[in-house]
Amino acid sequence: MIRWGIWIGSTSGIVLGMYMWYVELVTGKKIYTLLMNVDFIPVIGSIDWPVVMEWLFHMVISWVIGILFAYVFMRKRLKPTNRNQWLLAIILSVVAATTYVPLTILAIKETPALTDGIAILYWLVGHALYAITLKKSYHRS
Repeated sequence: MIRWGIWIGSTSGIVLGMYMWYVELVTGKKIYTLLMNVDFIPVIGSIDWPVVMEWLFHMVISWVIGILFAYVFMRKRLKPTNRNQWLLAIILSVVAATTYVPLTILAIKETPALTDGIAILYWLVGHALYAITLKKSYHRS
């Protein structure tokens, strides 16, 4: 279950991270910066982390989500129907997407504004891709 959860979290986290990186590269909207940002966290926020460590922080969160997703179905907390898998993937992704507001408020680095509708749309599209990948990765595992 943990191995499958890490697989699910890895594929989903990579898709989300690469999407956000590409969008930021092409548009200049700092959504990848927002996704990877930890500058507001006491102690670790004051360290200038290399990109690999920022990715690791991002992946740890995604692994937790992937393990939770796998746990729910593998431990029969929910019947693993197609509908339930989509529902849980959407719920987990919506919860993750709502982090836009606190991450933006807490960020010290430059990130998109709370009122930047285009950045929010990109953020939401990225988390929709995350939900799709979460569900599809479980199906393949």
